[in-house]
Amino acid sequence: MTANCLMLSGTVYNTPIRKVSPSGIPHCQFVLEHRSVQQEAGFSRKTWCRLLVVVSGKHTLDMTRSITVGAQITAQGFISCHQGRNSLNRIVLHAEQINLIDSGD
Repeated sequence: MTANCLMLSGTVYNTPIRKVSPSGIPHCQFVLEHRSVQQEAGFSRKTWCRLLVVVSGKHTLDMTRSITVGAQITAQGFISCHQGRNSLNRIVLHAEQINLIDSGD
């Protein structure tokens, strides 16, 4: 088995889209925006990305119920490549676990 695991924290960038596939599987997708400062070769480097997150399965409803635009979360799962209608490939995080980050308010 080859390793494929990604954990990313950030802010929910857009309103989650909830759908049910023709086979009855619920899906939720949204964009997660990550910003941080990382250490690389002894220097601080600002990092930034937006990544599409997809959550699938019956557990989706409970896991994504409180996800709204601006929510701070950590998503963990595997990455895969999805090809859009324009034939461009896009990396997608298929989340198996999502945790809300307590803002401390």
